[in-house]
Amino acid sequence: MLTYRGNMYCGGQGIYTAYLAREWKRAGHDVHVIAGPPLPSLDPGIPLHEIPNANVFGFPMPEVIRKTPVRRLFDPLTFWELGVSRFGVFPEMQTFGARLLLRWRALQAKHRFDVVFDNQCLSWGLLGIQATGVPVVSVIHHPLHLDREADFAIDPTFVKRVKRSLYFPLFMQQQVAPRLARIVTVSEASRAEIERCFGIPEKNVDVVYNGTDTELFRPRPDQRIETDLLFVGRTEDRKKGIGTLLQAMALLPEHVTLKIVDGRIPDHGLVPTLIRKYGIEKRVVLERRWFELEDLIAQYSTARIAVVPSHFEGFGFPASEAMACGLPVIANAAGALPEVVGTDGHAGRLVPTRDPQAMAAAIADVLSDPTRCAQMGRNARARVENVFRWSDAAARLVGVFEEAIRAAHGRSRTARG
Repeated sequence: MLTYRGNMYCGGQGIYTAYLAREWKRAGHDVHVIAGPPLPSLDPGIPLHEIPNANVFGFPMPEVIRKTPVRRLFDPLTFWELGVSRFGVFPEMQTFGARLLLRWRALQAKHRFDVVFDNQCLSWGLLGIQATGVPVVSVIHHPLHLDREADFAIDPTFVKRVKRSLYFPLFMQQQVAPRLARIVTVSEASRAEIERCFGIPEKNVDVVYNGTDTELFRPRPDQRIETDLLFVGRTEDRKKGIGTLLQAMALLPEHVTLKIVDGRIPDHGLVPTLIRKYGIEKRVVLERRWFELEDLIAQYSTARIAVVPSHFEGFGFPASEAMACGLPVIANAAGALPEVVGTDGHAGRLVPTRDPQAMAAAIADVLSDPTRCAQMGRNARARVENVFRWSDAAARLVGVFEEAIRAAHGRSRTARG
């Protein structure tokens, strides 16, 4: 399994890697993880192979020079990373695949891998690996095209369009994805977007839902309720829709309170600006520190309702994790959120995207009946326990891998014949 950034706190790809590797190991498979920094935390007995990089993106040149050994600075790939990153290019996906390809012969000679599972790197190097006869399957959580489109919606100026087009490696991914052995994704919503953005027909993309760790994410009755509403996520990511939630807060009664958990809120970022604009400073609590995982989980039990106002989610870990902790979810009917929350209203409410009035009305309705709100939270946890299990995801992916291996062997026999 490949992941160019493996740590669980870097986002969904780290969570995905750690849990699937664990489940495959438990099922008796020989699973290795090949990762770039920051590295994942894996269960004992799962080999980890590091593909290092100099981490030059986003740092001023003097700082990069100071922290990087001179010999490494003149490594060709590091030198290239440093050069293109000065123009706003995010190079880690390309160079992760290139560095892996340079090591592939030795790794394959030692371990004899049957299949490579790529965690949405979609690098040129994967085509080189597949050319050696090992099928490469990739998961696309959601096309990066959607991130670029969200940025364009906020700032459509020509300069912004050029910068964001340079940042995302869309051309590379559009060329690589259709040439891999199989593509999987994590929701029906993402499958439709993959066809739109990559031209891969929906019938050729397998949907395998993510899991959620219900042993780890669980209700904490020892926690005191501190707020009515809870948002967990990166507020500067325009896809997360925090603006809609804050506008809805301005429409709700004065006694309704919100807690935002995000360790990366800039002092002059979107959230502080909108809180001042809507005059809701006294009703919004900002948790701007980093939480250890157990403490983050406890935060879910300090609220009555979780709100996920995203404009698109390929799956939606904030929703499923809140549900596992026993919270009903108010979410936009966008992306995969209807698939996660459900459309019957038993575990939460879905509202139209970018509609603060509808969101405020749904929040007020659920808060108006504490008994019903608590029952919705219990229904939410039951839904996660029944539908989103990592063991099921791992087993279904093994089925995809077996099909890819059979197809690769069939092509090999045909070529020899």
